[in-house]
Amino acid sequence: MNVEIRRLHPGDDAVVMRVAEEVFDEPVRSDRLAAYLNSPGHFMIVAIVDEIVVGQCAAVVHRHPDKMSELYIDEIGVAPAFQRKGIARKMLDATFEIGREHGCEEAWVGTEPDNGPARALYETREEPHGKAEDFVMYVYRLSKLAETASSS
Repeated sequence: MNVEIRRLHPGDDAVVMRVAEEVFDEPVRSDRLAAYLNSPGHFMIVAIVDEIVVGQCAAVVHRHPDKMSELYIDEIGVAPAFQRKGIARKMLDATFEIGREHGCEEAWVGTEPDNGPARALYETREEPHGKAEDFVMYVYRLSKLAETASSS
């Protein structure tokens, strides 16, 4: 199997229009993809087999005024038929390289506690800090917050 690992750039929108099922959480919208690829500090790596995207890794460089820049790996997805073939690892390595190119000293990624395949991938990394950390996350629905604020 010949897998091409490719970094997308603005204008590469058409590449992601042929995508295998379950690579992304939702269908890809071309306007959202174009906005993402045109946003400074936003990066996407894809894995392509026979001109079809079978994997994707999205990341963002977070810059801070008081600490080092870091690479946040937003998500990694690989079509089920292509999992456990090293594709996610190759995309992760390519994403780490982007982080280094942009002066990031660390990269971080989160997953659900019961996502065994993702945790296995992340925990086998050889980097010194490749161990799971305790993490608590809060999600705010901004549309609901706006409704609450305007009715107050």
